Amino acid sequence: MPIYKTITVSPTTSVYIWKVTEREDVLSDGIVLTPHCQNRMDGMKSETHRRGFLSIRHLMAEAGYVDSDLFYDDFGKPHLKDGKYISITHSHNFTGIIVSSTDEVGIDIEMQREKILRIANKFTPLEEYRTLANTEAVIRKLTIVWGAKESLYKIYAQQGLSFLRHINIIDFAFDDARTLGEILYKGRKTYYEIEFLEFEGFTCVFALKMLDGGQQSF
Repeated sequence: MPIYKTITVSPTTSVYIWKVTEREDVLSDGIVLTPHCQNRMDGMKSETHRRGFLSIRHLMAEAGYVDSDLFYDDFGKPHLKDGKYISITHSHNFTGIIVSSTDEVGIDIEMQREKILRIANKFTPLEEYRTLANTEAVIRKLTIVWGAKESLYKIYAQQGLSFLRHINIIDFAFDDARTLGEILYKGRKTYYEIEFLEFEGFTCVFALKMLDGGQQSF
């Protein structure tokens, strides 16, 4: 059961990505779930979701954690009992987590699909993408922007936060592999460092909250 990719973002922050190819019984081996999480998994009708759920517990093990180290707040945001920061994502046959001892973090994995063209206006002004070379490039860039906004949303975790009105992603080139984001909500502005990568038709974006005033934290 090889881990697909590990990224050392900084000395205190790491990303772990799993490609889910194993059967559910193989993924279950060695994993002990809390009663709450066992009930959650038992309620999943999709085998794909159950396998993804279990693979995330293997990613946690890579980071030195077990299922009982994880809990969720009322907003549904995951936390670690030792006070470190964690974010979790699952898309089709890929799952990922980011863990940091110093920075609030968010992560999102998305499949690159034409569907994003139909929903783009709900999260970003589509006219800003007209200079791109072709539809494939537009899909790729929109997927990065969506993943970035999703990552920031996971960090901020506040009811009423709008992808379109409150979250802004600074423009970037594909080769940059990084950009910045900001949230302006209820008169308060916060800044985020964003990195992204693409693999096998998927996009992974992860973000770290920057120190007040936009100072980088790593």
